[in-house]
Parts: sequence; C-alpha cells; structure tokens
Amino acid sequence: MNYDVIIVGAGASGVFAAYEFTKLNTDLKVAMFDTGNPIDRRICPIKAGVVENCIGCKPCNIMNGYGGAGTLSDGKYNLTTEFGGTMHEQIGRDKAMDLMRYVDDVLCHFDGAPSKLYTTSNSALKTTALRHDLHLLDAEVRHFGTDRNVEILKKIFDYSKDCVTMFFNTTVINVTYDNDTATYTITTDKGDTHTCKHLVLASGRSGSKWISKVCASFGITTTSNQVDIGVRVELPAEVFKHITDDVYESKLVYQAKSYNELVRTFCMNPYGQVVAENTNGIITVNGHAYADPKLQSRNTNFALLVSNRFTEPFKDSNDYGESIARLSNMLGGGVLLQRFGDLKKGQRSNKERMARCFTVPTLKATPGDLSLVLPKRQLDSIIEMIYALDQIAPGTANDDTLLYGVEVKFYNSKVRVDEHFMTEQPELYVVGDGGGVTHSLSQASACGVYVARHLNK
Repeated sequence: MNYDVIIVGAGASGVFAAYEFTKLNTDLKVAMFDTGNPIDRRICPIKAGVVENCIGCKPCNIMNGYGGAGTLSDGKYNLTTEFGGTMHEQIGRDKAMDLMRYVDDVLCHFDGAPSKLYTTSNSALKTTALRHDLHLLDAEVRHFGTDRNVEILKKIFDYSKDCVTMFFNTTVINVTYDNDTATYTITTDKGDTHTCKHLVLASGRSGSKWISKVCASFGITTTSNQVDIGVRVELPAEVFKHITDDVYESKLVYQAKSYNELVRTFCMNPYGQVVAENTNGIITVNGHAYADPKLQSRNTNFALLVSNRFTEPFKDSNDYGESIARLSNMLGGGVLLQRFGDLKKGQRSNKERMARCFTVPTLKATPGDLSLVLPKRQLDSIIEMIYALDQIAPGTANDDTLLYGVEVKFYNSKVRVDEHFMTEQPELYVVGDGGGVTHSLSQASACGVYVARHLNK
C-alpha cells in the first residue's frame, strides 16, 4: 500500500499523532504499525490470574500494543519540563507545556469524569524535604489509574480508527529509501511492503535497538544516553499517605554522600500493585495503581533509581542495564524480592522470613539477596536514600519494607533531530521515548501531536 505518512509504533506518541491527524480531518493517507495487540486484546496472563509468573508472551501485552507501555501503567501524566524528557530543547518550554496541557485536555475529555490535577508547587513538602537534603521537583500530576486509562485509550482508538489505518501484530523489520522518488519502503515480518513520503518512528523504549539500527543504516547521528538502575520499594500506604494525599507523585532527588550519585524516586503508586515487565526477554519490575477503590491494595510502591552514563571505552548504557537484569533473572527466575531488614543484615530473604513479614507483597517474586545483583555503589546509594526518606516519611526504613529488583529504565541513544523532530534523513522523524528525547507519557504524547500538526501543513 502507498501512504503519505507511516507511523511505526502505537505507543503514546503514535496514539496522539493518529488522534491529531483525525481531529485535523487530514487529507493525508496515514497508517500505523505495531508489534503488539489492539487495546481490547492486551491482557497480561499474570494480571488475569491465569499464571503466577511471567511466561514470556510474545508480544508482551504489558509492553506492546495500542497505547504502548503506558497503557497498563497507572495512568499518571506529569505536566513538567523539569523531568520526563528534553523536548523543550527542540521547541521551547512554553510550547512544550502548551502541548502537554492540550494532551491533558484531550484525556480529560475522553475520561468524562472529574479528576484532580495535583501540584508540587508551593507544597509544604518542598520545605520539609530540603531540611533533610531532599529536593522536590516541580510538576503538575494528573492520575487516571490503570483502569480508567485503558478506557480512555479505547475511546481514542474508536475516534481515530476510521481516519488512520492501523496494523497490529505486525513488526516492521526493514526500512529503505529511494532517492529518485523520495519515498520510504517498509518491510514487515509478514513479507508485506508499504511506501510513504513521510516516515515517523515512534516505537518507544522497547524498540530502541531497532531505531538505533535504522539510524545506523542511514548514517543518522546518535549519542549515548543513560540507563537507570534500581529497585522498586513497597511499604504500607500509611507511611506515605501524608505525601501522596497532598501531591500524589513526589519526585524527590537525593545526592548520596558515599559516591555523590543522584538517587531519585520514580513512578509512585499509592494503594498500587507491583508488576513484572518483559522487555526483549528480560524480566524487570514496575508499578501500577488503579482509580477504583475495589482494585486498590493496602500498599504504596515507588522506584529508587540511579542513573548511569558511560563514555570511554564503553558507551552502551543499555547493555550494562540488561546484564544486571539478566543476573537477577538468573538468580530468581524473574524478579527478586528482599526485606530491607535482611538487606541491612547481609542475609538473603527466604520463604520463612517472608512468611513473618508484616508487609504483604502484591507481586509473587523469588525471595533472594539483591546485594548479589546490584553493584555496590548503586546499592549503597539506594540504602542512603531510604534512610533520607525515612526522615520525611517515618517507616520507610522499617525492616519489613520490601525491595524488588531489578527495575531498569532503558533509553534509546539520543537521535539528532531538528525543531520538527526530523532527523538528518529527509522526512524521517523520530518521536517519543524511542528517540531518547522524551521519557514520560505527557511528553511522548505531546511530541506525537506536534509532529502530526507539522506534517499536516
């Protein structure tokens, strides 16, 4: 088939690009391809109660399919340029914030129910945190919950499906360019070929390696990015209730004294669940939260992450993160789980100790020893951060606080793009997390809107 625009990837960027083309009533012929399932078929067998541990579904319904990895997350959108990406470096802070607020308006419209927009600005928490050498980043936070987020995306899918042709369970394996006709040809795993004048790569973090290969084939400049490595903390919701009731998501940064490394909280889920993710066959951990009280747990979970960036002679940060995740998978057959008290004492957690634990885990994981997996400097910095958090949320450093490992956030090599997110290759655009520019649902969605508006002109 011949198209004007082909979007590779139906994650946040692809979804909102398709939405914007539809809203603009575009004359362009647009198609979107994704490795995963349509949204109504994205059912993880763990969440469905069919199995207890990850069985390596291909494709992984947590990571792939309409809506991308953000679909079955906790439906949390951070409106800020202080973290979550650097798209403001391309288009300016004011434009970036305007686009994120536009995305927020669209989501609220399709949600059709009242939801609170939390803010950390002028929060007393900022002052309290500073007194203990913790730094609270400014952001507005809209939380829909996993359940409502899925329903919102179903409505956006129904709105867009007649304007944009969508192919699911279809992987784009090759991209070529004809200079004479100025057209791109994509080849899928089904042996089909499709052509277009404008190609938008929006394959997210799970497609980062593929995007790197495409960029290499066209000689597009990329620079090494970071990888974030850490653990997911789970504790009784009462410990952080005074914080989560006020700001919901608190992005706190701490500079560890031992190695001067920055440790930060990430993806806080009040009354949420810890979940496993499968990224290219590697099992890592994440967190979700629901809006419906009937689906909520008694625990709050969040990640503690340390950023790692390499230069010479080793530059591939993602490979480093993958090797640590594989070690965890080798020792635990998946996700490892350890009580903080056991970690402090230098002993592994086992079934007997876990049976006496007052904090009930929301994810079935293998009791073990995270000190055999995480490098010492990262683990020491994380332990320091836990004690720092204990100053503003007493109980964080309790023996029965649970640590799941490992949590790894992979970022694609940062692709050189212009102010329209076009690469050095004519009419080849890279948007969303796959380009290493955005790291959040809000920024990735806004990036898709921006490129759709540009192409529609």
